[in-house]
Amino acid sequence: MIAIIYAVKDILLQISAACIFLFLFQWRLDRGHPLRRSIRFPDDHTFLMICCALGITLCMALSATMFGVVYLNLAILPAYIGILYGTLRSSVYLALYFFFCTALFSVPSGLEHLFLNSGVLLYPLLFGMSGMFKKSAIPGKIFILWGALFPSMLFIVIVPNIQGRNVIDIPPSQAALAGLYGLTALILGALFITYIDKAWDKLQVRVQMQGISEKFQWESEKLQQITNVVPLNIIEFDDNGYVTEVNEYMLSLMQRHCPLLTREFILSRPAGDIFGKSMDQATLDRLQAVLRSRQRSNTKIRVDSMTYHIFTAPLQHESGLPGGIVMIIQDLTEEEKMRSELDNVERLSLVGQMAAGITHEIRNPMAVVRGFLQLMREKSPEDLHSYYHIVMEELDRANSIINDFLSLAQTRVSDKEPAGLQSVLEELSPLIWADANLRGQSVELKISPTMPLLQLNVREIKQLILNLARNAMEAMEAKGVLTLAACEHEDNVLLIITDTGEGMPQSQLNQLFTPFFTTKSQGTGLGLPLCLSIAERHNGTIRVESEVGSGTSVIVTFPVESREGAVQSPVYM
Repeated sequence: MIAIIYAVKDILLQISAACIFLFLFQWRLDRGHPLRRSIRFPDDHTFLMICCALGITLCMALSATMFGVVYLNLAILPAYIGILYGTLRSSVYLALYFFFCTALFSVPSGLEHLFLNSGVLLYPLLFGMSGMFKKSAIPGKIFILWGALFPSMLFIVIVPNIQGRNVIDIPPSQAALAGLYGLTALILGALFITYIDKAWDKLQVRVQMQGISEKFQWESEKLQQITNVVPLNIIEFDDNGYVTEVNEYMLSLMQRHCPLLTREFILSRPAGDIFGKSMDQATLDRLQAVLRSRQRSNTKIRVDSMTYHIFTAPLQHESGLPGGIVMIIQDLTEEEKMRSELDNVERLSLVGQMAAGITHEIRNPMAVVRGFLQLMREKSPEDLHSYYHIVMEELDRANSIINDFLSLAQTRVSDKEPAGLQSVLEELSPLIWADANLRGQSVELKISPTMPLLQLNVREIKQLILNLARNAMEAMEAKGVLTLAACEHEDNVLLIITDTGEGMPQSQLNQLFTPFFTTKSQGTGLGLPLCLSIAERHNGTIRVESEVGSGTSVIVTFPVESREGAVQSPVYM
């Protein structure tokens, strides 16, 4: 009885030692990807070979004889399993290591026992069936292992003759335990194969799930990046109206109305808590009604001075269940403002065309009236001539206003030709000098000797220069100095007209180009708007710089469209 107990203890020790390699292999699989990706750590198959070698070593160290007849050593299990699972090189190394350990620990010693205990005669079968073993399902793998393990265990239990005794010479109970030991080896082999395959299957599933999870996470991050760079304001709500996602453009838009809002505060809060601070109750109720409808909708709302177009669409799971609502908000403020301005421009253009037609028709009877006034003046007494003179001057003044208005109202494209701004200034300088001399003023010309040609309508540019020069002279007292300068700056030609008058306050500067605004008692308020119209027809701009007590400078900028030629001109001072 005591011998059976010791035999059972030895068998259990061998089973425990044989199972060690499985625990090590499972630990390896539980470590996850970091170790498998490390170049300093072996891959799964190589680690399985190492675990099998450790199992062989431990089983050899705990080997014993049962009833002095049967050699107890289950190292054959990790050895055979490692050979079947491993590559050709690793299987050869493991087989040589098992053979070497068997040679050291085999009981009894001797060549025949070495061959029996190591199963070396079945190595060709193991190596030959290794390829089929790897491709087979679990039952097929178990049968292949049993095909090599069964004869090996049968020879180990029955054939050896230790100390002149074998299994046949021991009592039936002990012989049955020896047979149970062989059967245990077969069952353990099947369990080991099943465990390893299922562990590998779980690993593959886990790796696939991790790959799918990483791909899903990347796709989610990519979608988030796309929504952040798309110039649309996007916000997402769940079925209960709580915010689940918001892109950067939407966050910036919300912070425009509520600067203290943060992404953390917005997420997982209802729409009323977020939008209620920047909307009136009627607009908020309208927005919440849109969210509750859970349908595609387009609506327009106003918040403060801003106009927004809101598009909402329901989200659904693949199962058809509701998955929330996405809202896309577009800022239409500038578009609405531009549309309003275009409407105003169209109305003003229509009014301008009508006014131009009317003023053109008025000018004809005015010419007739002036002609008859001249005729009546010649036939009237001299004491009435002064009255006729006043009436005719007012008619001339009215006709001048009509001419300026017609020039301002025209929208046709100017006929242009290549010309030098300096040549235009040189042609006008005698006329400007004569006008300045009558006022007791002086003129300075500062013209760059080399400037590119411009595409100009010379007649219109002369009108612009004369208007600006006369405005400057009218703003100065006697002994004032008018400076006309022309130079090239970057890709532009600048015309600068400067006076030494009293200057203007900012309130007047803001209205200078408003039609009919004037600071002169006899002015019409159409001269500067006409100059601006001429400059714009030449793709140019006008800028006025002035300070009270420091004079005024008018800067006209003309873009250089071609550098085909440049003209030389002397500088007048």
